[in-house]
Amino acid sequence: MSAIDQHTCQTEGCDKPAALQCPTCAKLEIESYFCSQDCFRSSWNAHKAAHVVSDPKATYNPFPKYPYTGTLRPEYPLTPRREVPESIPRPDYAEREDGMSMMERSYGNAQMSTVSGSDEETMRKVCILGREVLDIAARTIRPGVTTDEIDRAVHEATIERNAYPSPLNYYNFPKSVCTSVNEVICHGIPDQRKLVDGDIVNIDISLYKDGFHADLNKTYFVGKVDDASKKLVKTTRECLQKAIDMVKPGIKYRDLGAAIEKHAKANGFSVVRTYCGHGVGKMFHSAPNVPHYASNRAIGVMKPGHVFTIEPMINAGSYDDQTWKDGWTAVTVDGKRSAQFEHVVLVTEDGHEVLTRRLPTSPESQLDRI
Repeated sequence: MSAIDQHTCQTEGCDKPAALQCPTCAKLEIESYFCSQDCFRSSWNAHKAAHVVSDPKATYNPFPKYPYTGTLRPEYPLTPRREVPESIPRPDYAEREDGMSMMERSYGNAQMSTVSGSDEETMRKVCILGREVLDIAARTIRPGVTTDEIDRAVHEATIERNAYPSPLNYYNFPKSVCTSVNEVICHGIPDQRKLVDGDIVNIDISLYKDGFHADLNKTYFVGKVDDASKKLVKTTRECLQKAIDMVKPGIKYRDLGAAIEKHAKANGFSVVRTYCGHGVGKMFHSAPNVPHYASNRAIGVMKPGHVFTIEPMINAGSYDDQTWKDGWTAVTVDGKRSAQFEHVVLVTEDGHEVLTRRLPTSPESQLDRI
């Protein structure tokens, strides 16, 4: 916080002299004063509403001294947290101050995500809803659209289906969808940056309904994209498909990574190692872990009823990553582009079923035009 002339603290119930100002308000030229860091922190949930964007042009880089690896920069302020109607059931972390899932903390990787009977049918229906929302988001993509506008479309489409957007407040993630542009590998926070011709953007949809989470993502072209980016995105989708084709009872989870990495390397790309696929269902993230690289040490053998994501992140350069100061946005260390695709897969008695597959109403695949 920055020191200024003395005023009265704006924290409710405190009238002490104040000589500190919120740095975000300072950049937005909004007057706000606090007597101490403790008062500022205790007032944050109410105070951050002052950061509502009234002038879309009044944006700024919140981390100007951060050593960015590529050309992308965050554009703040973020819009306020979007509301979810009280009538919509929430996952256990939705209203927690720390955003922590106690169910995940209790079971962690000790409980394999498995469905059968009515649970299997519920999971199937929830995944279809997730696909519908992804398709709605896809139709918003064009140069000039901000990632925050994509977040709004996703949020509204999710609550229209009486579902909760799973990312919202998950370990305090501030938005309802992850939007990862160009060198962002995953967990990009929607903000005021406008998509520009030539970008690639990954939209990662997760929603919670009837006690189950769906989770899927896809990388899209924005306008006219260069051939190198087209090859990266196409190869990433092929990597996902090669792993999906292997899924059946008796296959070891660790074996999927070898097929993914072999295809990625054959095309001159690398596979991110920090993030992996995971079990999904009653918990947003659970066992099994599904690494996407070769020679991993993942445990477990596929059995009928197991349900999990495969979501390879493929980089044009090094597989190493780093995270922006927002604590979420993972980027390539060399600033080169990254692409990702994700599906939820159910192991069946004789093979598999992709629960988040394309629908008859889904938009035409951009990859079909390459």
